[in-house]
Amino acid sequence: LSAAVSFDPTIVDCYWIFILYFQVLQAYDYFSPWRGQQQMYKLDIGWPKTPEHFTGQTFCVAVDSLHGLVYVGQRGDNVPKVLVFSEDGYFLYSWNDTVEMPHGIFVWNTLTDSSIWITDVGTGKYGHTVKQYSPLGKLLQVLGTPGNAGSSLIPLQFDQPAEIFVEESGEIYVVDGDGGMNNRLLKLSDDYKEIWLTGTNGSGIGQFKIPHSVTLDAFGRVWVADRDNKRIQVFDKVTGEWLGSWSSCFTEDGPYSVRFTANYEYLIVAQLNINRLAILAAPPVGSIGDCVMVHTVQLADETKPHLVDVDMKSGAVYVAEIGAQQVQKYVPLR
Repeated sequence: LSAAVSFDPTIVDCYWIFILYFQVLQAYDYFSPWRGQQQMYKLDIGWPKTPEHFTGQTFCVAVDSLHGLVYVGQRGDNVPKVLVFSEDGYFLYSWNDTVEMPHGIFVWNTLTDSSIWITDVGTGKYGHTVKQYSPLGKLLQVLGTPGNAGSSLIPLQFDQPAEIFVEESGEIYVVDGDGGMNNRLLKLSDDYKEIWLTGTNGSGIGQFKIPHSVTLDAFGRVWVADRDNKRIQVFDKVTGEWLGSWSSCFTEDGPYSVRFTANYEYLIVAQLNINRLAILAAPPVGSIGDCVMVHTVQLADETKPHLVDVDMKSGAVYVAEIGAQQVQKYVPLR
């Protein structure tokens, strides 16, 4: 600093004040409990390679982690209802048969085969059903009565079924429905028989107002986005017993989609009306407790994230956005 004597002392003092301030900020960042949470995900701007293939409203997305494929369900007149991309973003093919208005989509892998499950909320001859397809679009199974809205008294009579989750064992969980007369969570065996059914229209424990998304954690718990009640409800997958609910994180907007990260450390929740992804800390075995919001990903205005899915190998999050009419891919940074 001997050379500094020729400078204005005020400038030297300001210099050291700046250095001290910078060091304080570094120290705060190091010890802050939110350190490292500011950039959990990064948008992959190169996915997909040809976004012009999105020609309708993209309502749902499902990842085949085993084969590196991404399935997108979209709606619209004279558009392919299912698009298939590689995980690198290359468009592969599309199919359209017997799909009217896709709402939810799920990939189920077995040791020998793969299939695609779609919930169809259409009101025409294919609607009010849950359907299983081959990866190339061959119809394999139909649950429900096509074209007929159901009653909550009949297990396999759906009314705008919102989403499906299928375990490796083949056991099926369906949330039904997306604004129809049914407001319920249904578990089926691998041969499509009712194991248990819970839920009626309402705001009480175990009731729903538009059960919109369903997923399972690693501890045998079923998580349901109870959209219009602005909460997530949790159930035991074996008995259907109610285990708890989260509501304090959803005062601004209800949850539209629920998916766990690849390590089951966090729960990814889409909030359509505020264009946001909320990342919540997943509870361990035991009490559900209350939700803890760890991070948020703010999307562009009018993006409207509807349903999401997670690549359970890479951890990438795919977001189906009905406002932007696209699917975006977010990759984890750690």
